[in-house]
This record gives sequence, structure tokens and C-alpha cells, in this order.
Amino acid sequence: MASTIHLDVVSAEESIFSGEAEFVAAPAKLGEVGIYPNHAPLITTIKPGVLRVKVANGGEEQAIYISGGLLEVQPGVITVLADTAIRGHDLDEVKAIEAKRAAEEALRNNASGVDYARAQAELSEALAQLQTIEQLRKTTH
Repeated sequence: MASTIHLDVVSAEESIFSGEAEFVAAPAKLGEVGIYPNHAPLITTIKPGVLRVKVANGGEEQAIYISGGLLEVQPGVITVLADTAIRGHDLDEVKAIEAKRAAEEALRNNASGVDYARAQAELSEALAQLQTIEQLRKTTH
């Protein structure tokens, strides 16, 4: 049996995942972080992106969209506190494409009084959602 670590992924709305994992990859602010059991303690901020989870005991890899938050690694447990977390298969591609288009339009017309930082954040989140959807397509085909 493979060595595992407990993972909890929690958003403001609900617990998205709680269980044993063989491997977790998270979109940390300075780059992707890969975590195996017995990883050194760590706390870092995470940016919008894909949280990849290799579920223990031969389970399928799961993709979870994370809009940002905190990642903490302690002996035996990983905790992800996300602003927003959505299971990959629950993402709406049409909605993400529309959000991307709207954010790009707002950035092009930044003289119209649009909050530039907010438009950048919305674009980043939409792109991360689309990336999550694309990764799901690759793993299911």
C-alpha cells in the first residue's frame, strides 16, 4: 500500500474534499508545489489555478479549481483554505469563456473607469477555470 497524507480542501461555502491522497500539486504564488507524504511543514499562499489530487488506493486524479487562498502542510495533513473551490467537473466552460471575454474587454477599455486590478483578477480566475477544464479533458480521454 502506498504512503498517504490526509487532505482537506475547504472553501467559504463548503468542504470540497476530505480524504487520503498519494500526491497533491497546488498553484502556489511562486510556482506549482508538489507534495508527497512526509513533506516538510510549509505554509504558502496559492493563486488561481488547478489543485491536482492523486487519490489514495488507486483512485483517479481529481482536479479542483482554486481561486486563491492558503496551503498548509503539517505532518500527516495538508489543508487548503480556498476563497473559492469548485470540483473540476462542476465548472461551467461557457460561463468561464464569457468571464474571460468580459475581463479582456474591461482591460482593453481601462479608461472607462473600470478597476484595472479587479479586471486582472477576474481574467486570472477565468483562465484558471479554463485550464482546469482543459486538464480534465486530458485525463478523461
